[in-house]
Amino acid sequence: MIYPNNAADKLGFTDVKLHIQSLCLSDMGRQMVDKIQMMSNYDNINKFLRQTREFKEILENDSPLPIRHLFDIKSLAEKIRVEGAFLTEAELHQVLLSLQTVFSVISYFNERESRYPTLEALFEHLPIEKKILKSIEAVIDEKGKIRANASRELQEIVAGIARAEQEARKKIDHIFKAAQNSGYTADGSLTIRDGRLCIPLLAENKRKVKGFVHDESASGQTVYLEPEEVFQLNNKVRDLEFDKRREIIRILVALSHDLRPYVPLFLAYHSLLTKLDFVRAKALFAIETEAQMPVLVNKAELNLINARHPLLLLALRKEKQTVVPLNISIDEKQRIVVVSGPNAGGKSVCMKTVGLLQIMVQAGLLVPVDEHSVFGVFKQVFADIGDDQSIESDLSTYSAHLSKMKYFVENAGGKTLVLIDEFGTGTDPQFGGPIAEAVLDALNRKKIRGVVTTHYSNLKLFANATEGLENASMMFNNLEMQPMYILEMGKPGSSYAFEIAQKIGLPEHVLHAAKSKIGTHQKKVDTLLVDLERDKKDLLEKKVLLDKQQRRVDVLLRENEQLKEYLDENKKAILKEAKKEAQSIILNANKLIENTISEIKETKAEKESTAKLRQNLQQELKKHQITKENPKQVSKADEELKHGDWVKLTDSETVGQVIDVTKDNVILAIGDLRSVVKRKRVERITKKEVPKEVRKSYSSQLTDTYASFSPEIDIRGMRGEDALHEIEKYLDRALMMGMSSLKIIHGKGDGILRKLIRGYLSKYSQVSRMEDEHADRGGDGITYVYLS
Repeated sequence: MIYPNNAADKLGFTDVKLHIQSLCLSDMGRQMVDKIQMMSNYDNINKFLRQTREFKEILENDSPLPIRHLFDIKSLAEKIRVEGAFLTEAELHQVLLSLQTVFSVISYFNERESRYPTLEALFEHLPIEKKILKSIEAVIDEKGKIRANASRELQEIVAGIARAEQEARKKIDHIFKAAQNSGYTADGSLTIRDGRLCIPLLAENKRKVKGFVHDESASGQTVYLEPEEVFQLNNKVRDLEFDKRREIIRILVALSHDLRPYVPLFLAYHSLLTKLDFVRAKALFAIETEAQMPVLVNKAELNLINARHPLLLLALRKEKQTVVPLNISIDEKQRIVVVSGPNAGGKSVCMKTVGLLQIMVQAGLLVPVDEHSVFGVFKQVFADIGDDQSIESDLSTYSAHLSKMKYFVENAGGKTLVLIDEFGTGTDPQFGGPIAEAVLDALNRKKIRGVVTTHYSNLKLFANATEGLENASMMFNNLEMQPMYILEMGKPGSSYAFEIAQKIGLPEHVLHAAKSKIGTHQKKVDTLLVDLERDKKDLLEKKVLLDKQQRRVDVLLRENEQLKEYLDENKKAILKEAKKEAQSIILNANKLIENTISEIKETKAEKESTAKLRQNLQQELKKHQITKENPKQVSKADEELKHGDWVKLTDSETVGQVIDVTKDNVILAIGDLRSVVKRKRVERITKKEVPKEVRKSYSSQLTDTYASFSPEIDIRGMRGEDALHEIEKYLDRALMMGMSSLKIIHGKGDGILRKLIRGYLSKYSQVSRMEDEHADRGGDGITYVYLS
C-alpha cells in the first residue's frame, strides 16, 4: 500500500511505468504495465524479479527471442465464442501470426531447458496445437487473403469469374477499337465506373453505340458507356462475385466453428504473449538503467550499495553526466535516517531514491544498484513530499502536512517505510520544530523504518541522542562551496546558509545583519558542524597516511622476525657442531687413556687406581655427550605446506620457497622465476638444508624487493593485455611478501579497463574483495584490492 495516492507520482514511480510502457510492442503489454503496483508477498516479488533478470540475460547474452507478432487474440477468441460468429480474413491472419510466435517461443525455451526456469513456468503445461495452424493455413495464405482453393466450390467460382472477365474484356476491346476507328471515342482508355468496365465516348456520339451510360465527365463532353453486348457478361461476373463472397463467408464460419473449442487455449496463448511483452519491456528498462537483481529478504530492512535514481540516471546520461551513487542502510538498530545538509545538496533526491527503488523492487522491477544490495519487504510506504495544500478541502500547506502526520502516527507499524521531505516546515520554526520532534518520537516508538530530511537543529540533536535514529548528511565542499551529493552516515550536516548566500553575492551588510539576528546557540551549532566537516576531512587524510605507514611497519616487523628466526636456527646449529667436536676430542682422549691403561697393566699397576681413573674419564665423557632428540610426531596439519616454507623438487636438486598452495598445486619462487608444480613433486626441507648461497641470494632479493615494492601501481594509458600482464607480476610480488591490500590506479574513462581488471582479479582466490577509492580521492578511477 502506498499513501497518499499521489505519492507514487511524486516519487517518480508513475514516470517509470510510462517509460516501460514505451518499450512494449503491444497494447495488451502496455495495459499490463499500467497495472504494475507494489506487492508485499515475498514469493511473488521474487518470482517477478527472477523473470526480469532471466529475460535481461536473454537480451544481453543469448539469441534473440522470436517475438515478431503480438496481436490481441483475446478479443478475437471472445468474438468466436458466440455461436454463428466468425473471424474475418484479417483477423484469422492475426491469429495465425500470433500462434506462430507462441510456438516459436515455446520451442526456443525447450531448446534451452532448465536455463530460464522462471520464464519457462509461464508456459508450463501449455500445449503446441499445430492442428490449429494447419486449419488456418489451409484457408488463409501468407498475405492474409483467403486461398482460391479453400474449397472446391470457391475454386470453381474463381475460375468462372476469370473466364467471364476474360470474355468480357475481349468483347469490350473489340467494340472499343471499332469506336476508335469510327472517331467516336474521347481521349483516354477503358475505365471503371460503378464497378463496370466502360468506354469513354464523346457526348455527341453516345447514341451511335448501343449500351448504358454510367457516368459523364465534369465538363459533360465525355460519357462513360457500357456496351450492350458486354452488359450480360458483366452481370454474370457480378453474380459470380456475390457467389464468391457467400462461399468465403461459409468457409470462414466453418473455420471459426472448428476453432471455437480452442477458445480457452487461445486465451492462454494470449496471456503468454502479454506476459512476454510485459517482461521484455521490464528487461529493456533494466538494461537502459544498468539495473541488477538485488538480494531480497523477507524482513523490513534495506542496504543500498551504489544506488542511483533511474530517472535521474537517464536524464543525466542525455547530458553526458553521471549520477553520484548512494549508500545507505536501514535495519532494526538504525531504523530512521535523519538527513541534513545544504540546500540543493541532494537530500530530497536521496530520500526519493530510497522510496522509488523500494517500490520498484516490490513491483518486480530490477533497480540500478550493486547486486549485493539488500532489499526487504514492507507492507506500506507512507510519503510526505511537497506542497499538498487543497483549496477544496480548505487545507493550508502546513495543515496538509499535519493531516499526513496524523495518518502516519495512527497507521504506521514495524513494516512501514516512512519518507518525509523537509520535516516540520510550513509554519513558525519555533513551533514547527518541536511538533516535528514529537511526531518523530511517536513514529520511532512504533519501530517504523524511514528517511527524513530536515534543516531543523533540534531534530539533528534528537536523532543523535535517540536509539533507533541515525544522523546523516549530504557532503559539501566548503572550499569550492559546491555540494558533493554524497551521503555520509553518522553525523548531521550544516545548511551552509550563510556560505551559500555569500557565494551567490548577497551584500555583506545584509549577511552581517542576518547573522546578528540568529540565536547564539544556533550560530554555535552551525559553526560546529562546519568545523566538524573540515576536521573529519583532515582526519581522513591522516588516517590514509597512517595506514600507509602501518603497512610499512608490518613489512619491517616481518623482516625482523625472519632475521631472528635465521639467527636462532644458526645458533642451535653452531652449538650442535661444538658439542660434536667436544665429543670427538673426548673419545680421542679416551683412546689415549686406554692405551695408557694397557701399558699400566703390562707394568702390573694397582687395579683400584686404574678403575678410579677409568671412572673419572667416563664421567667427563658424559658431560659432553650430545643427547639424541626423539623425533616429534608430526601431525597432519604440520605436514601441510604453507607460505614461506622451503621445499625441494623430488626429481631434482632444485630448491624453492612456497608462495601459495592451491588444492593439489604449489606456487614456488625459484630465484626470479615463479613456477606451479604438483604437491606430490615437492618435499619440505629445513632452512639449514637450503644451500647458503641460495638463502643469501633469496634474503638479499627479498630485502631489495621489500625496499623497492610499493603497494600502488599506475596502469593508466596501458592497453588491456599489457595492463593485466603488469598486474599479474605485481600481484605475485604482493602475495609473496604477504601484503594485505593493493591500490590500482586505472582512471575512469568509459570504465572498460576497470571492468577488465576487476573481472581478471575476481578469479584469484587470494582476492577477498575490491572496492572504489573514496569519491574525494579518485572514486571509481582507483580500485582497492584486499588480499586474504
